[in-house]
Amino acid sequence: MSTPRLFLDAPLTEGAELPGTPAQAHHLGTVLRRGAGDAVVVFNARDGAYAATIAALRKERCALALGPRIRAPALEPDLRLVVAALKRDALDWVVEKATELGVASIQPVTTRRSVVDRVNTDRLAAIARGAAEQCERLSVPVVHPAAPLRAVLDAWDGAPLLVAAERRGAAPIRDIAATMRLPCGWLVGPEGGFDPAELDDATRHAFVTAVALGPRILRAETAAVAGLAVLQALAGDWTAT
Repeated sequence: MSTPRLFLDAPLTEGAELPGTPAQAHHLGTVLRRGAGDAVVVFNARDGAYAATIAALRKERCALALGPRIRAPALEPDLRLVVAALKRDALDWVVEKATELGVASIQPVTTRRSVVDRVNTDRLAAIARGAAEQCERLSVPVVHPAAPLRAVLDAWDGAPLLVAAERRGAAPIRDIAATMRLPCGWLVGPEGGFDPAELDDATRHAFVTAVALGPRILRAETAAVAGLAVLQALAGDWTAT
């Protein structure tokens, strides 16, 4: 039986006793059927990971007693996902898989062809936190509130940003990603693709490069995950030995 991992955005030190969130208490007690004295791991990017035990657990309240640190904090890749606001199930899945793939931030954007104009940032942040607890990373990606694509590009810090451009005759993503190092970002449009003029506007930014993901037209959520995997393999921490 695996040891549950719990993210706490609080200072972690050996000997401390810290409260968990109501969602964590519910998950431990109701879903996992754990109780006082059972082992857990508590972590965050700032302090690393600590062996811990459940000191108290009642309905939606829990306390966690921290033992020794078992994993030191370490730098994680600055890989960013900018993705058009998709329908709920698709966007939930993208956030979960992007977290597993190691992204540092997730920026939903509205575009001319977006079919969704509202994004529940709190729900997506909770999905990211749960995925981080499952995949053994130390950090949880920042999920930003949805914003217009143009505003996001205008505020971008200049890091390379690749954009999935179907039917544009763009260079294969492999050829471009192989020349890059992090930080960098991956931009994916809505279900119907970018409006051509919108894509032209995006690629006028010096830091934006259009790339192709092969001969097939992919669903937006597939393109998001496929592009992140290529970037991690060629420019990210999958290259670490």
